Amino acid sequence: MQLTVLGCWGPYPRAGGACSGYLIRDGGISILLEAGSGSLSRLMNYIDFRSLDAVIITHLHHDHYLDLFPLRHAVEGARRAGSHNAPLKLYIPNRPAGEFGLLDSYRNAFEVIAIESLPVETITGGFTSRRVDISELTVRLVATKHSLPGYAVSFGGAGGLVFSSDTARTEGLIALAGGASLFLCEASGLDRDAGYLKDIHLTARQAGEVSKTAGVKQLLITHFWPEYDPMELSAQAAAAFGNHVTAVQEGETYISVP
Repeated sequence: MQLTVLGCWGPYPRAGGACSGYLIRDGGISILLEAGSGSLSRLMNYIDFRSLDAVIITHLHHDHYLDLFPLRHAVEGARRAGSHNAPLKLYIPNRPAGEFGLLDSYRNAFEVIAIESLPVETITGGFTSRRVDISELTVRLVATKHSLPGYAVSFGGAGGLVFSSDTARTEGLIALAGGASLFLCEASGLDRDAGYLKDIHLTARQAGEVSKTAGVKQLLITHFWPEYDPMELSAQAAAAFGNHVTAVQEGETYISVP
């Protein structure tokens, strides 16, 4: 499974950068995970948007979904031109209701599926997840602890790829990430930001602590405050993780091998 980083900044990008956006590819399956500002342009360096099987947005903060609006026009234009046949499947939380309703109104572009409508499964530790199979790829989503309803996401079975989304530490996240071969985890601040980020985000060190507890094999950190040096963030994460940590770079591809 391949993870290509389209954007890694939040809540706004560095000059020339993009907010959260990741291309997940597994065999012939292509999924856009998050669609922050600038991510659509980056996506089209790798694949045509018509090749997407689905889009997953973990929560409806602007730095994670604003490029759905230009993507809407791309899909609608392709359908008018006859180069694309059907709306693109879009998995999103059903709250806030206003944002959900607006996206759901673009029915020529998107087939909107509320994550809360997906079947429920129980994962390790007795935690509740939602599940969807996109072609042959199993996707599970576990609720996060953030200022809006949101979800951490796993791709594939145990030992696959897991994305934390924006979240404080939760036992459900640790269970979902357990033994992951590749854990893409937010690192929204340094140690000095812990009070400000409490109960809504992970600092870099907290990302390392979560990863160590979950026993992940490889930790990638992302969602960087644009004023910070990602190398300083990765050093604090590594001190807690006890192993090497990679601060992701836009345009780089990382491989998950179960």
